[in-house]
Amino acid sequence: MNIETLHWDPLLTKTFSVHPDMLPEIRSSSEIYGKVKDSSVLDGIPISAILGNQQASLIGQRCLKEGQAKNTYRKGCFLLYNTGTRCVQSTHGLVTTVAYQLGRNAPPVYALEGSVAVAGVAMNWLRDNLKIIKDIKDSEQIAGSVSSTGDVYFVPAFTGLYAPYWRKDARGIFCGLTSFTTKHHFVRAALEAVCFQTRDILEAMKKDCGINLNKLHADGSMASNSLLMQLQADLSGIPVLKTEVHEPAALGTAMAAAQANGVDLYKLEAEIRGYTGVQSHHETFLPTTTEEERNARYTKWKMAVQRSLGWAVSKKSEAMTDERYSLLASIPAGLFLAATFLMLVHSQRR
Repeated sequence: MNIETLHWDPLLTKTFSVHPDMLPEIRSSSEIYGKVKDSSVLDGIPISAILGNQQASLIGQRCLKEGQAKNTYRKGCFLLYNTGTRCVQSTHGLVTTVAYQLGRNAPPVYALEGSVAVAGVAMNWLRDNLKIIKDIKDSEQIAGSVSSTGDVYFVPAFTGLYAPYWRKDARGIFCGLTSFTTKHHFVRAALEAVCFQTRDILEAMKKDCGINLNKLHADGSMASNSLLMQLQADLSGIPVLKTEVHEPAALGTAMAAAQANGVDLYKLEAEIRGYTGVQSHHETFLPTTTEEERNARYTKWKMAVQRSLGWAVSKKSEAMTDERYSLLASIPAGLFLAATFLMLVHSQRR
């Protein structure tokens, strides 16, 4: 799909020999597509919203205005920044996506997206591989028992670095170890690594959009760690607002479904409070550091990232000829998987 026209892209369908008639109709995120037809209690209920998980969370966090952003903290992190009706093509390593389109005749709303590969995964690694913590819930207490990381930095590039670096040759490293370093510093450095990677994405979004974000909405299982939320505010220099809604993605989908059934999305918050008791209150974490302090720490983080690069050397497959390699090099990154799939099908037919 061409995300600017919201139609199947003629160049791509021709390139991959896919006739448009073979493809489904593209519909908006919020309209009645049909009704449930079975013998259950859902029989006759309209199906009226289709959203990706992170896009649904964006709506559920009520980031409906240009310049608002949310970050979901789970095994990885997924940060979406609402760019309104502007389709901003990133030049700093982010992905441009359709956030939502609330009705057939409504304009599409776009977002910039950045992904962090390792967030909660790092805590699992500390528990399962290094045996530093017994339970992930203990990480807040252990990391909070020291006032800093002791100048230790952790780059958790276990499988490379995602946005905005896109370096698959990166590998995980600890920097700044001394004889005074303890497991408490390791755990705190792992939490800070989540915040530094999030700041990397925020910096890229600032460069792409030219706008300073004034707050960051947060959700996900890791958001229950109050120390992590405070570190995020301190290292980013902006307030972090943690939602009290347990599953904002489910709420966002329900809000889009309600919109399709005639409920004004921008007035829906009052309706939700009235029927379910869900409040729009957020627990807010304000920065407690100076700009000089957080920028000095961020500079060292960037130094650590540079030291993590170049460890893994990818081997060129013997089965890949120079001709095929040249072909892949000329294909945009977004088409790489599709091109690889077609090549595999071709080789099987041979």
